[in-house]
Amino acid sequence: MAIQERPVTIPAPRITPKPRRIRRDTVAAWLYLAPAGILLAAVLVYPIYQIVLISFYDYGQAQATGAAPLEFIGFGNYRELLADSQFWIVLANTFGFGAVCVVGGLVVGTALAVLATRVRAVPRMLLFLAALGAWATPAMAGSYVWLFLFDADFGVVNEALSGLGFRSMDGHSWTFGTLSAFGLVAAEVIWCSFPFVMVTMYAGIKAIPEEVLEAAALDGASAWRAARSVILPMLRPLLLIATIQSIIWDFKVFTQIYVMTNGGGVAGRNLVLNVYAYQKAFAGQEYGLGSAIGVLMTLLLLSITGLYVRSQRRSTPWQ
Repeated sequence: MAIQERPVTIPAPRITPKPRRIRRDTVAAWLYLAPAGILLAAVLVYPIYQIVLISFYDYGQAQATGAAPLEFIGFGNYRELLADSQFWIVLANTFGFGAVCVVGGLVVGTALAVLATRVRAVPRMLLFLAALGAWATPAMAGSYVWLFLFDADFGVVNEALSGLGFRSMDGHSWTFGTLSAFGLVAAEVIWCSFPFVMVTMYAGIKAIPEEVLEAAALDGASAWRAARSVILPMLRPLLLIATIQSIIWDFKVFTQIYVMTNGGGVAGRNLVLNVYAYQKAFAGQEYGLGSAIGVLMTLLLLSITGLYVRSQRRSTPWQ
């Protein structure tokens, strides 16, 4: 007698609807964020709207005082700007200078964060106090301090180099040459911006569980292998935040360039977009043209940040 086997039926997985609690939490989160969002919109949206609007007009001192009527010229300011060879030179200076500052700040800040995890409590405290002192120094004061240190006649740096045998440094001007002036300003910008990266990365390193590092060591991973394959991927979200902040800060540097190069260097050789916009808008009283530079700079920063975030999303899974 043949025994017929009954087919085994596997019940279909039960699809549960989305809990109402998650929806309530989402609504509550938006309600908590609403006051900050409204404040940011009030502070940012209207000024940006005004800058964009002014960039479409022939807006000078006469129009600002009401002595002459406004004249709508559409994209005339943008066409004039893109046809100006100096604009492209300033744009290249801005990208080169900003990239050096961003990379320098990330490298110095991350290296000191790693160092802070490997030293004792007292040296670590002194390191953080020195870094936070640099971070808390106003940009204007820090710029004049660096100018004093690198002064051609009374600077400590030139005196020290001369004492070490570099007699050519007697009376050397660090702010005359284009590259040396940019290098000096970049060093000052890195000095006052690396503490943010250092504190951020230090907090991320200390948050990594010890069990993860011990497992990597038991698997035979060297210190460099563990840093590249274990620590760095876990720090990538923090590194993303630090990089975006550095891009926003360093690509719109104004005070350090203006103070340390006396308004943009000899014949404008050390101009960046922010100082260039100031010269056009206020020194030249071409507010429409200065607004166009501001709009282009904002679009460039948003594009750079967006491309960087997109590349990071593609290179690593985001939870």
